[in-house]
Amino acid sequence: MKIWTSEHIFNHPWETVATAAWRKYPNPHNTAVIGTDVIERKVVDGELHTHRLVSSIWYFPRWAQAICYASEQSVVNPSARHMVLRTINLTFCRHIAVNETLKYVPHPSDPEKTLLKQEAVVMVKGVPLTHYMEDMQGQTGDGMGHKQDQRGSKRPDQEYRRDT
Repeated sequence: MKIWTSEHIFNHPWETVATAAWRKYPNPHNTAVIGTDVIERKVVDGELHTHRLVSSIWYFPRWAQAICYASEQSVVNPSARHMVLRTINLTFCRHIAVNETLKYVPHPSDPEKTLLKQEAVVMVKGVPLTHYMEDMQGQTGDGMGHKQDQRGSKRPDQEYRRDT
């Protein structure tokens, strides 16, 4: 098992960054993600709870390229300015389990900035070269919340739209 943690400070207020996090897929900088579908959405005690299915193309290894799925559970509390995204893979989960948590909160000393705290836990089971696979998955996933949000738009308040 490998655990990665990271923090990133966005020079934008929480509302802008939280909105950008919702709109990050699909975008031209992360073409592996091909879609998101809302499974369930409800408001409980002023918090928006959403369950989405994320569809992506996984390229490792090349011969096993397939459409893969992940479950994303999110809770957004706009009055507390707090957003948590928890994602786990559904495809290949008996062999590779990836659990990622992203927490977006206002920066404690500057409310015009947003602090992202990320944790990813990777477990590889029942396949050869377990530690190698965990390291490799961690290298491709390390900092992805920050990378996806940064690449998702040049400014967090812009939205990429798919041409239809």
